[in-house]
Amino acid sequence: MEKINLSFEIFDTLKKRIIRWEYLPGQRLIEESLCHEFGVSRIPVREALRMLEDNKLVDKVPYRGCTVKQPDLDEINDLYDVRLALELFIVEQLATREMSPDILQALIQTWRELSAYETPDAIDPFRLARQDESFHETLAQATGNKAMFDLLHSVNERLYFTRMTDITTLDRMRITCRHHLQILQAIEAQDVAVARQTMRANVEFGRTNVESALRDALVRAYMSSQPN
Repeated sequence: MEKINLSFEIFDTLKKRIIRWEYLPGQRLIEESLCHEFGVSRIPVREALRMLEDNKLVDKVPYRGCTVKQPDLDEINDLYDVRLALELFIVEQLATREMSPDILQALIQTWRELSAYETPDAIDPFRLARQDESFHETLAQATGNKAMFDLLHSVNERLYFTRMTDITTLDRMRITCRHHLQILQAIEAQDVAVARQTMRANVEFGRTNVESALRDALVRAYMSSQPN
């Protein structure tokens, strides 16, 4: 049991590093180095690397071991398809039954405040990325379906880099705020059609930024890896 727990801890740490681009695409994950870093034997490290491979975060290359997977636009678009299917179902569920008024009003208040920003200086892409992620996952959690929440969270982790470069201008922030408020108002009015239509627009709006987000993330990752 202890080795299993160690494997999950190592897997979780490495997964976060890959998702946050702390490792460059193509970078080797060397067993010996990881054993030394985590102070463990090869068994939990190998299990953690196997889990990374199962989650399509690394490729196992003959004679080279595991290397960080190169992001693929087709795969990212597939993730957006999964996200869209989940989110459309989520808002449909919430709009056909009563959602907690406290949660609903708290979300409305948050996005009304954000929509009141009037200067680009007020935009913090990192904070807004987390706010956006929290909005969608709060809706998923409100359905009471833990499996659906976990699946959306997993997809969101894989798409984190797109959010980091998504809400970077005042116009994009205002569009996001408008979408979120319209979704919440449709849920409150139990208008399934408008809730689904606006959620689709919101997800597809994020998808339009995928290629530039991928390019920007790669540039930042390579620049941060260079010595000062």
